[in-house]
Formats: sequence, C-alpha cells, structure tokens
Amino acid sequence: MDQEQTPHKRRVRYKGKYPRKFEEKYKELQPEKYGDTIAHVIQKGNTPAGMHISIMVKEILDFLKIQPGETGFDATLGYGGHTKAMLDQLQGRGHIYATDVDPEESAKTKKRLAEAGYGEEILTIKLQNFCTIDEIAKEVGGFDFILADLGVSSMQIDNPSRGFSFKVDGPLDLRLNQQQGISAAERLDTISREELAGMLYENSDEPYCEELAKAITDEIRKGHRIDTTTKLREVIEKTLDFLPEKEKKDTIKKTCQRTFQALRIDVNREFEVLYEFMEKLPGALKPGGRVAILTFHSGEDKLVKQALKEGYRNGIYADYAKDVIRPSAEECVQNGRARSTKMRWAVRAEEQTD
Repeated sequence: MDQEQTPHKRRVRYKGKYPRKFEEKYKELQPEKYGDTIAHVIQKGNTPAGMHISIMVKEILDFLKIQPGETGFDATLGYGGHTKAMLDQLQGRGHIYATDVDPEESAKTKKRLAEAGYGEEILTIKLQNFCTIDEIAKEVGGFDFILADLGVSSMQIDNPSRGFSFKVDGPLDLRLNQQQGISAAERLDTISREELAGMLYENSDEPYCEELAKAITDEIRKGHRIDTTTKLREVIEKTLDFLPEKEKKDTIKKTCQRTFQALRIDVNREFEVLYEFMEKLPGALKPGGRVAILTFHSGEDKLVKQALKEGYRNGIYADYAKDVIRPSAEECVQNGRARSTKMRWAVRAEEQTD
C-alpha cells in the first residue's frame, strides 16, 4: 500500500548574512540544537530570539539566601531562568510554586525545566496571576522566599504576533494572555481623548500625552482603525513631526516605548495587579521570610517602594531596601535590557502583627 509522503519544505531564504525576522531565526529558536549560535548572540550583548536572559541573578540569590528544604514562590515564571537558579539552591529538597498568565510560554518553560530535572515533585506551575499569592500561600503554609520580576520577557517582546514592540509589524495586541481580556487595538477603538491622555501620563509620564491622545482618537474617529504596531508608530511619528530634526529620531523612539508601555500596563491591569500583590505579600511570607522585587519603570518602583516602607513603619517588615540595588555595569553591557532594572527587598518581621 502506498503511503502519502509529506513533501520536504525548504526553509525560507532570507536576505543578507543574518536573519532579521523573528520566524527566520531558526537556530536561535532551537537553543537545544544550536548552542554555539546562542552563545555567539549572547556574547554580542543581544538576546537570542525566543529566549530571555534573566537579570540580576547573583544579587537575587545573594539576598534570598535560599536553603535546602525551604518553600518559595516565583511570581513571574517567564522563561524560567530565575526559577532554575532558585531550584538549584534547594539541592533537591523543598519546593517552588510559580505563576504565569501566559499559557504559551509557561508550557514551554515547564517542559524545559522538567527536561533539566525539575519536575512536579519540586516545582508547581500555576497558570494564574501572581496577585492570587494569598490563595497559594494558604494552601502551602506560607513562603520562606519570594521573587517578583515585574518585567515583560524578551520572548514576548520579540515575537511580532504578540504586538509588544513598535520595531516590527504585528497586531496591536499587548496582552500577556491572548485568550483573556481585550487587545490594545480594541481598547483604542472606544477610548476617549481625555482618558487616553490620562493613561499615557499616568502609566509612562509621556510629555506629549495631549498631542498623541488627540492624534490617535482623531484617526479612529475618521474610521482609520489603529490595529497594528506599525499604524500606531506611524501616528506617533506624524504627531511629532514638528520637532527639530536633531532631536526628532531619539524623541520618537522614546515616545513609542512609553506609548506601548502605557497601553501594555492598561490592557493587563498591571498596576491594579501589583497593588493587590503588595497588599497580600506580608501575609504570604513566613516570619523571617525574604522577598526580592525587580521593577522596570518609575510607576512600578514607586508603588513597591511605598508599600515596603509603609510595611516597615507598621512593624510588618523587620527590614527593607532603603536604596535600590542596580545591575552591574558589566551586566548592562552584556544585556541592554537590564539597564532600567531596580531591585528592592524586604524581610518579614519574626513577630506576626495584625
């Protein structure tokens, strides 16, 4: 009996020496197969496609001082780099619970960590938001250590289909879980000029928030839907065309970054989720428990700083970071995405106070 054979499909050829498009970077997207390529990309100070380089791993481990047998919580699993480093410290004894809202990436990370020897006997991954920390803590009896890395992972930023980056064309989505809520494009469909200006100012301190809000809402009112990353970038470029030539390019780039950040924070309810997490955090820590938090923009950092300071004043924390810890200059050279990172920490008081 003749069996139908699937015809061999050649890889799409790309122009130039190196692939530029995300989907063409087949070597980077298969790190287990092309280790030399991955090492070369990282050595150049870049993040390989589909990967994420964990930030401030040494500083986090130095502070958390994880002991075998302890129970920990990783609020944002992501690519699993921090998780793996913390699991290594447990030396096969203890347990880490991790949350992530991205079903696509968390499934890949679960498989990757299981293949590295970290199965369900030492790691439990839950597809839910980290603001549900109180439910998990109640279930397991509290945590000895907690890490919350509030940044968006590189594999989400770099994938055009996720719509996180203005540098590549893709749907204007920006959701961490594309199966829930509404996309950034849908959010812009009905937003008022005043609300959009407020969002741009509150979520990213955008100096041209009024001008951008008018331009974007005018465009939508004319029936020109802004549903791709390129369309939004073009509206921003057109709006800031009045700027002097010498500062135009840099300002447009920063404004794009801030606009995309403001929309991402809004569609994922990031501030509401973080506020809820910080409120529940003390109750999830065991007496003497340690927490490290990485923030990536001023709004997040301010919220975390105020919550830890207030907790210290009220005797909930025995100690907290009065000053932020920043990544080393070497790390920033090696990984450009580390530059905006700030780490704050706190230690739960031994005496539980109500």
